[in-house]
Amino acid sequence: MNETEPKIRLFIDAPLQEGAEIGLDRGQSNYLVNVMRLEAGAAIAVFNGRDGEWRAELTNAHRKAATLTARAQMRGQEPLPDLHLLFAPIKKARTDFIVEKACELGCARVQPVITRYTQSDRLNLERLRAHMIEAAEQCGGVSVPELDAAQPLGTILADWPLPRTLIFCDEARTALPMADALAALPRGTPAAILIGPEGGFSPDEAERLHGHPATLPVSLGPRILRADTAAVAALALAQSILGDWTA
Repeated sequence: MNETEPKIRLFIDAPLQEGAEIGLDRGQSNYLVNVMRLEAGAAIAVFNGRDGEWRAELTNAHRKAATLTARAQMRGQEPLPDLHLLFAPIKKARTDFIVEKACELGCARVQPVITRYTQSDRLNLERLRAHMIEAAEQCGGVSVPELDAAQPLGTILADWPLPRTLIFCDEARTALPMADALAALPRGTPAAILIGPEGGFSPDEAERLHGHPATLPVSLGPRILRADTAAVAALALAQSILGDWTA
C-alpha cells in the first residue's frame, strides 16, 4: 500500500479495526474512482466518530461499489467539548451554513429550536447531517455532532438538565459581554448556546429565558448580528474560553 499521507478523508458508517473490509455506497465509490480517479492500492483516511481515524487501502476500485480495507489507526478518538448549539432555523442555505460551522468549530450537539418568530420549522435532517459529515471530512475532525429533531422552545426549557449552563445570546444587549460572562465559568463547563430567530425572541420567551435557573444571558456586542453570524461568533468565543482552543 502507498504509505504517503492520505489526501482524502471519508466518514464511514461502519466499525473500524485492523483488517476491516468496508463496502462504500455508490456516491462514495463514484467520488473516489470517477472523480478523484484513484486506483487500487490508494490510501484513504477514514473515520466513523467512534474508533478514531484509520488509514485504509482502496482494495476494489469499482466505480459503483468500491471497497476499502482498514490497515492502521492513525489517530485515536478525540472527545468533543461538551458544548451544544441551539438555534432557530432560518433560510435553507443559511441553516446549512450554521450546521457546517458548528461541526468545524467542535460543537458536540446541534438542536434546532422552534420559537414564535422562527422562519421555518420544516428541516431535512438527512441533508443537514450530510453537510456536517462533509464539514468533518474537510476540517480534519474525527467526530460529527449529534443532530436532534426540532423542538419547541417551551419543551426544551421544561426538560432542561440543570447542570448544563444555557448561554442565552440576548439581542437586547443588556447582559454582560459574552467573554466577560464566560470568564467566571471553569473550562469544560457543560454548556449550550441559544441563538434566536432573525425576528428575535418574543417578550414572553425572553422573560421565560431570563427566569430559567440554568440561563446565563450574554451580549454579542454593540451590533445586532444575523443569526448565522451570531452562531459562529458565539461558538468561537465559547470554545476559546470553555472548550478546546487551548493553543
